[in-house]
Amino acid sequence: MRLTWRTATLLARRAETATAQTLVLEVAGWPGHLAGQHVDLRLTAPDGYQAVRSYSLAAPAAGDRIELTVQRVRGGEVSAYLTDGFAVGDAVELRGPAGAWFVWRPADPGPVLLVAGGAGIVPLMAMIRARRGRQTPFRLIYSVREPAEVFYPGELLQAPPVDRGLEAAFVYTRSAPPGFARAPARLAAADVADGGWPAAAEPSCFVCGPTGFVERAADLLVELGHDPRRVKTERFGPTGGAT
Repeated sequence: MRLTWRTATLLARRAETATAQTLVLEVAGWPGHLAGQHVDLRLTAPDGYQAVRSYSLAAPAAGDRIELTVQRVRGGEVSAYLTDGFAVGDAVELRGPAGAWFVWRPADPGPVLLVAGGAGIVPLMAMIRARRGRQTPFRLIYSVREPAEVFYPGELLQAPPVDRGLEAAFVYTRSAPPGFARAPARLAAADVADGGWPAAAEPSCFVCGPTGFVERAADLLVELGHDPRRVKTERFGPTGGAT
């Protein structure tokens, strides 16, 4: 199906970290979407110059309202505008939803393992939110450089009371909170073994983050015996791919 450009108006914004904000947009006639899908967003300058970027949807569909979480990228012309210059009431162009493979449907059988690196948490958060009120067991392994870079801390750092059935494990690569048992280091096999499901449980695995992180996490899962056919990956870069 050919996707058409629609007008998206900013209703509200929420700060997630010092460099990332969630944008709540109203898109008239939005057809709905699945957790894990993304959209293309287009900006047009007064002189006609256009820039298009892809962003993952951060929450399930709610009528004509959608949510995107955008991280400001150094030198990024689109992310800088969306996080610093885009005001409530302003409009952009948007088309989607796109992507039919890296998605989770509430009717899918469990369990589910989510592995996120940095801003790669965004499409996985849409899955976590879409799961609420259901029994499918989820485990999340979330790797960030330092505590201040955790997206959605109010939901993820207090996961048990907010979201029963979700178990979240954190991997800090540069600095950890005081008293955190694990020393800062990049994702290792022990993190995946301890925070994830055993391969025998046959979880559906979703991995999202920068390319290097995704390749390492996927390799670790396969080394631990997970069927590669059950490991779905999504990667992103500064100017390409969903974020």
